[in-house]
Amino acid sequence: MKKKFQNGFFLFGIVVLAIMVTQLNFSEVWKGLQHAGYWFFAVLLLWAFLYIFNTASWYIIIKSQTKGEDKRMVSFGYLYKLSVSGFALNYATPGGLMGGEPYRIMELSPYIGVERATSSVLLFVMTHIFSHFWFWLLSILLFILTQHVSVFMAIMLAICGIFCLTAIWFFFTGYKKGLAVRVMNLLKHIPGIKKWAHKYVENNKERLENIDKQIAALHNQDPKTFISVVLIELSCRICSALEVFFILLVLFPSINYLNCILIISFTTLFANILFFMPLQLGGREGGFLMSISGLGLTTNAGIFVALIVRVRELIWTAIGLLLIKISKSK
Repeated sequence: MKKKFQNGFFLFGIVVLAIMVTQLNFSEVWKGLQHAGYWFFAVLLLWAFLYIFNTASWYIIIKSQTKGEDKRMVSFGYLYKLSVSGFALNYATPGGLMGGEPYRIMELSPYIGVERATSSVLLFVMTHIFSHFWFWLLSILLFILTQHVSVFMAIMLAICGIFCLTAIWFFFTGYKKGLAVRVMNLLKHIPGIKKWAHKYVENNKERLENIDKQIAALHNQDPKTFISVVLIELSCRICSALEVFFILLVLFPSINYLNCILIISFTTLFANILFFMPLQLGGREGGFLMSISGLGLTTNAGIFVALIVRVRELIWTAIGLLLIKISKSK
């Protein structure tokens, strides 16, 4: 990637991160960290482990693309760097996919080509989101099996279940036929960018079709690899509940891990509804308060968990932004 683009991503992320930090109540943060003690360091280390899951699924996707004539690959360590930096940019940008994905494609293109870089990033993002819907769907079943379900909650769970099943069907269609052309055709109808989209599709029609072929190939020609990637991402979602588990151990030594899975599931569902907020400000905190209170725990517990998670996000966002400045030598 050219230095000017790299510096642009870095400076944008740093500015947004600085704004996010100014929103913190530092006295409350310090009290929270003192209360969390060594469990806060366990939370930080946990995410170094969780990013390995994300990197592994992306690495497998890129590896599956070497079965043809193009055998170019990149190291696992380099992909880990791009994963952490990509998620840092996603955290800092409204919409979640406005910074991390272009950055990954631009960084990866010199080593495996634009088409493979684009298709691998699109496949990774699709699988990452796809696993979320499966996680939310399985969490609905877990809630029904472990919690008392009122009439109101039954209606809400039914709505969420239908939403997840519809999204899963949409992604299966995307995996079979590809999404690049579909997305660009959609952009052609959006005011402000439709002229650019028309011109881009005309000039890059063959490239977009090749990207879609590579996306469809993983699902249609290599189902074992497709399933393994989805299971890795789903495992990451389940293991991410350890974060809530570690934090709540400070307050409730007998906390149930299954409840932590429900908390992280419904919190991420609520936060992703507010995807347009940088760092999902407000959405994540509100999600923790509602999910933790809904399981019979105290409101203060929800505030405590949200605070520690927010600080962890800021630290890993800072780490990811610093990694942008570390270049890979050819």
